[in-house]
Amino acid sequence: MKILAVEDDASTLALLVSSLAEAGHAVERATDGPAGLRLALDGAYDVAVIDRMLPGLDGLELVRRLRASGVQTPVLFLTTMSGISDRVDGLEAGGDDYLVKPFAFAELLARVHALARRPPLGRVETVLRAAGIELDLVARRVRRAEDIVDLQPREFSLLEFLMRNAGQLVTRRQLLENVWGFHFDPRTNIVETHMSRLRSKLNKNAEPDPIETVRGAGYILHVDAS
Repeated sequence: MKILAVEDDASTLALLVSSLAEAGHAVERATDGPAGLRLALDGAYDVAVIDRMLPGLDGLELVRRLRASGVQTPVLFLTTMSGISDRVDGLEAGGDDYLVKPFAFAELLARVHALARRPPLGRVETVLRAAGIELDLVARRVRRAEDIVDLQPREFSLLEFLMRNAGQLVTRRQLLENVWGFHFDPRTNIVETHMSRLRSKLNKNAEPDPIETVRGAGYILHVDAS
């Protein structure tokens, strides 16, 4: 794999580079945010390992700019910040996983490999499946079991985003940005209202609810709803 490591601590960066190389991976490095952003935008990486606290441009803003530019390289955040709100901030910024320092390299390597098992960059999926739900992006049709689920366009987009991130926490902010295109909080219950309607339609025949509300954090569409 080709991995980008963005870390300003010299000893941590040296460990990342040497250990990943020993595991058979090609590693490119950067020691500050702007340099990391340039590399991430110019190169195709299988995974990026990015420190949160970087000089010049912090890790959160670096990843926000990557996502805004359409770069979907999986990102593993490294950080000393271990609070729940810190993890939520990382996910909201577009990160895919979060590892707190100090860390065991075996765990980091396992997480890197898990991120790399995602579909290759550029692969176009036309049918998404999770929790017994099938979403056809071409026909704009949703099925659960043998039933067609009639969704409005915004409900369809909401379900699509949840299914693309199945098994992961998605925050209200992520939904506002990716489903509604809002980069600010409209101070309404627009997310909650649409989520309620979507759940009602998906569960109309008393199927188990595949969507979990994580109080104060967001929602998870579980891969298996049984």
